[in-house]
This record gives sequence, C-alpha cells and structure tokens, in this order.
Amino acid sequence: MNELIDRFLQYIYHRHSQSEKTVDAYRRDLFQFRDYLLSQGIESFEEVDRLVFMEFLASCRELSDGRVAKNATIARKLSTYRSFYHYLNEYIGIQTNPLVSIHSPKNTRKIPEFLFLSEIQYFLETYDTSKPVKCRDQMLFTVLYACGLRVQEIVNLTWEDIHLQERFMRIRGKGDKERLVPFYKDMIEQLRHYKLFFWEKTAKHTDAVFVSLRGKPMTTRAVQMLMRQHAEEIGISNNLHPHMFRHSFATHLLDNGADIRIVQELLGHSSLSTTQIYTHVSTKKLQKEYEKSHPLANHSIKG
Repeated sequence: MNELIDRFLQYIYHRHSQSEKTVDAYRRDLFQFRDYLLSQGIESFEEVDRLVFMEFLASCRELSDGRVAKNATIARKLSTYRSFYHYLNEYIGIQTNPLVSIHSPKNTRKIPEFLFLSEIQYFLETYDTSKPVKCRDQMLFTVLYACGLRVQEIVNLTWEDIHLQERFMRIRGKGDKERLVPFYKDMIEQLRHYKLFFWEKTAKHTDAVFVSLRGKPMTTRAVQMLMRQHAEEIGISNNLHPHMFRHSFATHLLDNGADIRIVQELLGHSSLSTTQIYTHVSTKKLQKEYEKSHPLANHSIKG
C-alpha cells in the first residue's frame, strides 16, 4: 500500500503540480485512508468496495474535537481519492473503484454577515473624537467601511497610497494585486484632520496611515480588538469583526443600484461568482419590502 501511495505521489508531482504543498495534502489524505483500511483488517486498495469507502467517509466527518468536517473538506478528500483510484485503474491495472457512484457534497456558501447603514453610522458617530486616539479609531473604521477594505489591507495602507486630490486609494490586495478604490469628498478633510491631530504627533519612522500609541504600524489583531471594545462600549452585541464592514460596503452598494461588476472591481475579487454572494444578502431586503408592501402578503384569500 505504501509503495502504491509513493508511486502515485511521484506521478502527481511530475505530471500535474510540481508542488510540494499539493503533494503533502495528497499524502495526508492517503495515509488517513490507508490507516483506516489497516484498522479494519484490509491490506489492499483493491479490496475496498463502496460500503467500506462510505464507512471510511463517515469516519472522516467526525473530527477529534467533536466537530463535524465541512463539506469543502470532504469534497477535497474525495478529489484526492478519485485521482488515486483513477491512477490505480489506468496505470496499475487495478479494476476496483469504490467511488464510481459517490458524489461530492455541495459546498454551500455561507451568507456573509453585514450591518445596516444605521448600525454603521451609530458605530462611527459614538466616538469621542476630542480625544486623539478616538479620532484615530473613528478614521480607521470609516476608511474600512467607506472603501470596503480587508483588515490586512488597512494596516498595510500608507500615506503614499492615498491620493487626496484625485480621491482614490491604491490598495494592495491578495496576491499583491493592486486596485484603485475611490472615496467620498468629505473624507479629504477627515484624513487631513486625523493626520494633524494624531498621526503627526504619534507616528515614528513609518508611513503607515494607522499607527499604535507607540507610533508603530497597527496589527490586524489590534484592529479586531478595537472594534470589539467599541462595540461593547456602545451596546452592540452581535460579534462584530472587521470583515463585516467590508460585507456591509458591498451589500449597501448593491442595495443602492451599483453594478455588480463595479462592486467586483472595488472589492478586488478575481471572480464575479465571489461577488454574487452579496446579491443573496440584498434579496433579503427585497423580500422584506415585498412582505411589507404587497396587498396579499398580509391578507390571505379565503376560499
């Protein structure tokens, strides 16, 4: 069994990926499969039938900490085992393939959490901006929402990235991809005020826009902590996290008629399907308005 796994891994490396990371993922999945078979007294991949494989798959669902494996994890493992048995059938001459009639589970995407505009406004307007550090926090979360940034993107933001007169920011996103994100006119003065009131008095040897009280670039963990602290102070208790502001940015743009391809560009999504998940969020608003406005929604017709 070990020899067949090694031969398959060499095949994968040379014919498909040339990636050690990919080979390691295949190796973990195949060793897990091998160990299960040996625990059941099965010493050959050719002895595996559909029932044995389904029992193995069920064991994969149950994680050691009591949780259940996600559909995406099971689908990835199934992809490994399909490739492995295809190799055994094509190149080794083994006739068995227990995966022939087994389908991958649907990888349903979770609808992203978002805030209503009134909640965003309440969050931003409840800072005491007479205090320099609170001025920083308000500016931080204003930019996060106004530009739909990832938390890593905002801690990486430098003053060189911000073009005040042209009113856009140059953002370096995932995979070092750059995109241009505009911002509204009033933010010019807000950014200037923040720079004079907090940044110039605090920043030390850095061009990072958002810095800690020690003058160093902020960390993503610090941003998350500041958001939770302010949420608790003002009585918002729905487990706020920075990505919710990005979700809200996308949802509000679509709700107000923005073209989905423009939203895709602003978010830096390489695939339109990633952006389309926010249309499902917007559908909730349509349903709410329908329920409120349609004459039959609240008055059933008697037969």
